[in-house]
Amino acid sequence: MKTLFILNDAPYGSERSYNALRLARSLLKAGGDEVKVFLIGDAAACAKAGQKVPPGFYNIGDMLGMVLRAGAEVGVCGTCIDARGIAETDLVQSAHRSTMDELTAWTQWADKVLVF
Repeated sequence: MKTLFILNDAPYGSERSYNALRLARSLLKAGGDEVKVFLIGDAAACAKAGQKVPPGFYNIGDMLGMVLRAGAEVGVCGTCIDARGIAETDLVQSAHRSTMDELTAWTQWADKVLVF
């Protein structure tokens, strides 16, 4: 199964992005699934490297890294990172600056599209 996750929410404040990455990671661990994650709007901040959180609190940047290491591809809306002052060099390793054209292609590729 080919699954595209589209995340819209900021990394902290709600748990939507957190839960989306939990599910993406679980699908990858189960095997046989291809996963792509597209971060748009406030979710672009999920890909910011070097996030500092209180002890015992989840770190979305680290979670995104786990999803990437498990084989997912992660694209981050270029317009959205520009609007938030995030440089491409500030992104977690292996996440890349992306475009609406790539989101379109990924949507056509996917068997399932999950929006968080």
